[in-house]
Amino acid sequence: MAHWLGTSPDRHFIYNDLVDGKFVSIIFDTVARTKRVVPFPVSAVTVDGKWAVSINYARLRLTRPDYGYGGNGQDARTAVTWPADDGLWLVNLDNGEATLIVTIDSVRDRMPQVKDVHALAYFCHTVFSRDGSKIFWLARTVENLSGQKIVRKWETTSFTCNRDGSDVRRCFPDGWGGSHFNWLDGERLMVTAKYRDAVFSHVLFTIGKTDFTRVGRGLLDFDGHGVFSNDGQWMATDTYPDRLNERKLMVLRMADQAVLPLGSFFVPELYREQYSRCDLHPRWRPDGKILAFNSVHEGTRQVYMIDVKP
Repeated sequence: MAHWLGTSPDRHFIYNDLVDGKFVSIIFDTVARTKRVVPFPVSAVTVDGKWAVSINYARLRLTRPDYGYGGNGQDARTAVTWPADDGLWLVNLDNGEATLIVTIDSVRDRMPQVKDVHALAYFCHTVFSRDGSKIFWLARTVENLSGQKIVRKWETTSFTCNRDGSDVRRCFPDGWGGSHFNWLDGERLMVTAKYRDAVFSHVLFTIGKTDFTRVGRGLLDFDGHGVFSNDGQWMATDTYPDRLNERKLMVLRMADQAVLPLGSFFVPELYREQYSRCDLHPRWRPDGKILAFNSVHEGTRQVYMIDVKP
C-alpha cells in the first residue's frame, strides 16, 4: 500500500508496517533519510498527501487472506458482524489523528443481509477522487467462515461519500460484482463489472446517476485494472491470464476510444495460484510519459516501466 506523498512526490512516500505489535504507516523522507510513524495503516491517500483512509486490515485478513495483514496488529472484532465502532477512518497525515467517518453498521440496511451469526461485514478497496473531496469503497459480507477458509463468496456493495463521511451513496447494482475502479475526475468513476449479459466491461458513470457507458466499444469487455492518466486523456488497463497464460497490457485513448496494445507478459506456473498471483496493475507517472506495472514474466516479481510518450 505504498504511495508517493504531496507536492514533492519524489521525496516523501508512505507505506504500512507492523511496529510494536500495531499496524501503522510510515512516512519516509528520501532526502533526510528519516521516518515518521502515523498510528494507523493507510488504504488510500489524497493527491496532495494530506489525508488518508484507514481500514481494519486484521478483519480483512479473515475474509481475504491475500489482502489483509497477519500479526494481530488490530482488533478484528470477530464477534461482531456489523460493528458500530469500525469502518472508514479519515487520517490527518500531518498530525496522525483519525476520525471514524462511516461505520460498517451505518450501511447495514443498504447491503445484502446475512443469516449466519458468524458472518463478517467489512470495508475494503478505497480510493479518493482526484480532487480529494470524495471517497469510493467496497462494502462486503462473507458467511460460513471456517477458520481462515472462505467457503462462500462475498457479496459486494459499492459506496461513495464526501471526505467527511457525509452523503453516503450506493453506486451500481450489487449483482454487477464490480471490483476494479478508478476516478476520472471529481464526479465520474470507471468500474469493471458485469454490466450486460453477465459480461465484464469497463463502465464509466457519474456519481448519483445511472448514465452507465461501456468504454472501449467492445474491445475492453473483460475484467481489468483500469487507471486514468492525470490529464484524463488516456486509460491504461490489463487482463487476467489467457489460455496461453499471458497477461496483456494496453492503453485506451479517451477521445476516440482507440486501443493500443503495449505487450503480453507470460505467467510462470509458480505465480498462477490465487495467493501468489501478480496482476499487472498499471499506474501512470504524473506527467503521463511513463507507465509502471508489476510482472513475473522473467521468473520473479518485479516492477517494470514502459515509455508511453506520444
